Amino acid sequence: MNELERDAERKRLYQLLGELPPRHRSINANVIQTEEHKEYFLERLQLDLNGLEPVPAYFLRPKSVTGPSPAILYNHAHGNEYQLGKDELTLGRSQLQEPPYAEVLTSLGFSVLCIDAWSFGDRAVRNELSIFKEMLWKGQVLWGMMVYDSLRALDYLLERPEVDPQSLGTLGLSMGSTMAWWLAALDKRIKVCVDICCLTDFQAFLEADSLHEHGIYYFVPSLLNHFTSAEINALIAPRAHLSLAGTLDPLTPPLGLNRIESHLRQVYQDLGRPDAWKLLRYEVGHEETPEMRQEIISFLRENL
Repeated sequence: MNELERDAERKRLYQLLGELPPRHRSINANVIQTEEHKEYFLERLQLDLNGLEPVPAYFLRPKSVTGPSPAILYNHAHGNEYQLGKDELTLGRSQLQEPPYAEVLTSLGFSVLCIDAWSFGDRAVRNELSIFKEMLWKGQVLWGMMVYDSLRALDYLLERPEVDPQSLGTLGLSMGSTMAWWLAALDKRIKVCVDICCLTDFQAFLEADSLHEHGIYYFVPSLLNHFTSAEINALIAPRAHLSLAGTLDPLTPPLGLNRIESHLRQVYQDLGRPDAWKLLRYEVGHEETPEMRQEIISFLRENL
C-alpha cells in the first residue's frame, strides 16, 4: 500500500466516526489562570474546539526549555472516574505509577496538552450514556466526537509558539491508550505514539465474550465491516509506536495481541522501520508498572 492509498484509508476511517463538525473551523482559546509548579508552568484553558460546548484543557510548559519544545498530547483514561478527566495529568490515578505524567513529561523538556473528554472533568455535567443516546439520534458517534475534539486539540497545540511542530507525540492509558493509536493512525503530524494497556483486537474481544468490559464510548457503528485493530494501527507505520500490555488484562486478550503484533511487525519490516514498532508485555492486569514507565521514558527520549 502506497502513501496515497494509506491516506485514502485514513479518510475512510474518519468517515466512520459519524456526523462531525467542520474539520478546520477556527479555534478560540481563553487562558483562565496560569500557575507555577516545580517543573512547569500550567495554563488552565477554555477551548472552543467543536462549536457545541467549551472544552477545558491544561497546557504545561517546562521551565527547563526556552525555545520551541517537543510536545505531547496526553489523553486521559476512563475508569468510570468522570470527575478526574484532565486532572489525571497532574494528579495521576491508581493505575499509573508515580509521579504523575505532568512532572515526568515536563522534566524531559516536553510541553503537554490535555483536554477533558466528553462527560469528564469539568464536562462531567451530563451522563455519558445520555450523551451517547442523544448523539446517536443526531447521527453522531460519541467516540467520533471525542476523536474530533482530540484532533482539534492537536491543531491548537501546533499553533502554540512554544511547540516544535516536527516533534509531536501522543500518550495515554486505557481509554487514553485507544485515543493515542486512533489519533496517530488518523493524523500523520504525530511522530510518536505510546499506548498503555488498551491495544485491543476487536475480533479477540468478541471471541472472549468481553464486550461488557468496555464502556459505551468505545463502539463505532460498522467499524468491523471495514477495519481490524491491526489495520488501524498499521496506518501509524512507519512512525514510532510503543505499545505496553498486561497479559492478565481482560481488555487485551493475548491472542489478539498476537494478531496485532504479527501484522504490525510485517508492516514495519516492509516499510524498512522494524525497530520503530515495539510491543512489550508484562504479567499484570490493567495497570502501568515501573518497568513500563522506564520503557516509555526511554522511548520518548529516543524518538522525540
